[in-house]
Amino acid sequence: MKITLVCMPWASMATPSLALGILSRRIADNFPDIETTSLYANIDFADWMDQQGGLGAADFSFFSLGSYFMGCGDWVFSSALYDDPSWRVEEFDRRMADDLTPEQMETCRRLHGLVPEFIDAMARRIVAEGPDLVGATSTFQQNVASLALLRRIKQLAPGIATVMGGANCDGPQGEALHRNFPFLDYVVRGEAERSFTQLVDALHTAGSPDAAGSSPEVSRISGLCWRDGDRSVSNPATKQLLAPAEIPAPDYDAYFDRIRRSRVQSWYEPVLVVEGARGCWWGEKHHCTFCGLNGSAMTFRSKSPHIYLDEILDLARRHRVLDFYAVDNILEMSYLDSVLDKLADAPFDLRIQYEVKSNMNRSQIERMRAAGVVSVQPGIENLSSRVLKIMDKGVSGTHNVRFLRDAESCGLTVAWNYLYGFPGETPDDYLQVIEQFPALHHLHPCSGASRIALERFSPYFDRPELGFAERRPHRQYSLIYDLPDTELADLAYLFETPDRGIDGKLAKELDQALREWGGNHVRSRLSYTDLGDRIELSNSRPGFAWRSMTLADPVEVELFRALHNPRSLEQLERRAVSGGGGWDTGRVETLLADWRRAGLIFVEADRAVQVATEDENQLMCRIRRESDEQGGPELALELAGEPTCVEI
Repeated sequence: MKITLVCMPWASMATPSLALGILSRRIADNFPDIETTSLYANIDFADWMDQQGGLGAADFSFFSLGSYFMGCGDWVFSSALYDDPSWRVEEFDRRMADDLTPEQMETCRRLHGLVPEFIDAMARRIVAEGPDLVGATSTFQQNVASLALLRRIKQLAPGIATVMGGANCDGPQGEALHRNFPFLDYVVRGEAERSFTQLVDALHTAGSPDAAGSSPEVSRISGLCWRDGDRSVSNPATKQLLAPAEIPAPDYDAYFDRIRRSRVQSWYEPVLVVEGARGCWWGEKHHCTFCGLNGSAMTFRSKSPHIYLDEILDLARRHRVLDFYAVDNILEMSYLDSVLDKLADAPFDLRIQYEVKSNMNRSQIERMRAAGVVSVQPGIENLSSRVLKIMDKGVSGTHNVRFLRDAESCGLTVAWNYLYGFPGETPDDYLQVIEQFPALHHLHPCSGASRIALERFSPYFDRPELGFAERRPHRQYSLIYDLPDTELADLAYLFETPDRGIDGKLAKELDQALREWGGNHVRSRLSYTDLGDRIELSNSRPGFAWRSMTLADPVEVELFRALHNPRSLEQLERRAVSGGGGWDTGRVETLLADWRRAGLIFVEADRAVQVATEDENQLMCRIRRESDEQGGPELALELAGEPTCVEI
């Protein structure tokens, strides 16, 4: 038996497919006599794009990442799915005229006319290899390219079995795909490690796809869609999610073999994909109201620390790549001790991207950074505590600002975006925060502001009473698929609803304020050095005229240190009054007002937090101070002939 697993556009070229890596390893482990080929057709397509002339990395990235909420990548391949190079071109032009640049429109139209040639060539190449089963993984904008390929394969060789799986096939989506596209023999819904292996076993045992088509074995595979004659059958989903031990280390050899032969390999530096955990430990108890991630598998499970650590180090050794992207939706906190601390002592200087929760403290961030974590996605998404509560995020606005500040101090890049449009939010939730953005211009800016989309599997989708009872499939689906609205309602992941929350005028004000933040970030700085008896601050943010400041009053120094973490006015007043410096509560309130005008603190709800990052001299000054306190020799720390910290 021969199997071909395909990764279609618009999967990123920069990373190997985790799905192909895991499934190819599962088949190899369970069926040594089966020949499995992993085909990176996304890289083939990038090479083909380059051959067409005038298409490059920026074009590929636009379809891979930038156009997801418009569906441009799927629309491009709809011409091949419906065998019509002019498929809904006029409608596309009308709908997208206000959303795309003329250059983007032209690229979309050009590729739309050309991709049937690519799909036909790829299908003929696969059929020539004589596989018994061809499987395509589909996440984000891989749906239509995968469908088009499997359709053409079935036309050329009806005896080849076809199967789709991936995030786009979860729940009702998978049923709709199987129901509406008869060239799909099977659709795997949910986690595929167990069910796909069972399907391969059934086909392998039967000796041919036709013999296994409606066998008792197929009818017992949880979550599988299969055909009983002309009837689409969907087996019930499993109630027993995968144990971490069932998830093998991925095999990425096919990716590296292909990328090294690519004519456009210089577009990206490869990044290894790893997975330590599935599900979300926060979402199990408090599912963020707008989040549709994890679909039918929210339960949090994590791999054994030593197994996960070995996977990371083995992949680095085998492929001689130091950049890693962890696909975990949230960091398993026990990994701080069991995995990340050990990575800090590893023989490689790894560069890891991770998704975390934004309530992590400074010590935890430092440990991540020491382990090689260089970029995080902390799910910040808003700086208003009231809106964050509506989201059920479990953090406050001041916690989010604290994370941005500490990440900046530790040299950690932060990926985040600002979301709005939540039922129950008010203009005050934004105006009071926007006013304070200039104080944050030295911290990592977000990628932009956007109104939330209604996502399948989110609480907002599953519970219409939360505010989105009126919904329809996103307009991109009717532009791409030739299906009735009732079927699109099952196939779609994104839905449109009447706007909630703030109006368009305030949304533009928010977007403009965030653009100013991004524009000013490169020339903005606010840092401090704690010298024990005083604190020296340095500022270069355009919104504030002062450039240096000294806090010398012992109570001021104590309050500034206390504001490392969010504090209420009452907490600060108790510290000041009990400090013995003759302070009263009114003086504390005046000080906080002064600090807010100077942009030293961020104040939100009933909490304040200081926003100055730790100066790079801080560690060296701390070493010297500790040495002096211990009676050791005076340290002479110099950089380029100049003292690295001021005299103590």
